[in-house]
Amino acid sequence: MGFLAEKDIQTKALVVETPGAPFVLKDVILDEIQPSELLVDIKYAGLCHTDLVVQEGKMPIGSYPVIPGHEGAGVILKLGTGLQESGLKVGDRVILSYCSCLNCSACKAGRKGACENIAFINFGGSRGGGESESAARLPNGQAIRGDFFGQSSFRKFATVDARAVVKYDGPVENLSFLAPMGCGYMTGAATVMNVLKPKPTSSVAIFGLGAVGLSALMAAKSENVQDIIAIDILESRLEMAAAMGATKTINAKGAEPVEGVIREAFPSGVNFVIDTTGSAKVISSGIALLAHGGTAAVVGTPRPGDLIEVEALDMLIHCKTVLGITGGYCDPQKFIPGLIRLFEDGSFPIDKLCKTYPPSEIDHAIKDMKSGKVVKPVLAW
Repeated sequence: MGFLAEKDIQTKALVVETPGAPFVLKDVILDEIQPSELLVDIKYAGLCHTDLVVQEGKMPIGSYPVIPGHEGAGVILKLGTGLQESGLKVGDRVILSYCSCLNCSACKAGRKGACENIAFINFGGSRGGGESESAARLPNGQAIRGDFFGQSSFRKFATVDARAVVKYDGPVENLSFLAPMGCGYMTGAATVMNVLKPKPTSSVAIFGLGAVGLSALMAAKSENVQDIIAIDILESRLEMAAAMGATKTINAKGAEPVEGVIREAFPSGVNFVIDTTGSAKVISSGIALLAHGGTAAVVGTPRPGDLIEVEALDMLIHCKTVLGITGGYCDPQKFIPGLIRLFEDGSFPIDKLCKTYPPSEIDHAIKDMKSGKVVKPVLAW
């Protein structure tokens, strides 16, 4: 690791030059790590729908070119000067999640996912809380945004904000399926366990069975929820949901409307709805299906300008609640180790969701994810 003595570190990274441009594997040069940062050898990084939204230019992230990636996992190579008393050390395995400000009321209450500043810090903030938003540059000197979620983990070596780090004591090879813990798996599971907290007698309808939706399903199953309804348009994912504990599956492209199928089984509506699709139409129909006193958790992000239609009188009379959820409102440093324990005892089989790809095959990984062939692609750096 003699290269660590050098001020500049060259690495490979997947770069998006401009909004809508493709991912391109490029040589980039990292800036020197700041006192609150670590240098991490990224072993694996999950591919999330949010990374594709950034690539498409449909999320305000500050500037381009940018290195996306926010489900990284790897090994610490170097600590910033301000982290000597952090409990972290060179050689530690780490799973990377989102950053939070640590100072607002939500953060101080341990609900980092509900941080008042979470969007600014992770999407459009400054690197490490300082003045610069650049953490890398091309060999020609052009600056690249490299602080997405405090990690920009679509690269072999990454400068990482310490607030995003969760220590992991297991073997490195397990990171191939644990890397997405930092976003997708954690968000789905924590939405159920931390926010909705359903009773065993509850009914939960989950719209969208990607990594977030299936994680929510597995969490509901681990909480012994009696009725778990899984809705998607892909039979392969519905079959997987049934194998993981869904008590009813519905193909949204079937002959009968989803609303009618659910009302037939639950005439008074369901207690909880979890939307991971981000479709305003689906969110609206999910809210309409809530029972009296029910709660809808909107985890998927609607596109700008989309309108969610709700009956105000219905919401008022039937005491319905709609929550926009980020990160399951949880503290990743405390929640992720608990999820790993659930995986280890067989209650959270996330290893069944993943397939690894070399970074050069990211377009293939995206195609497989969109087609439903793979639930969670993971880039193996």
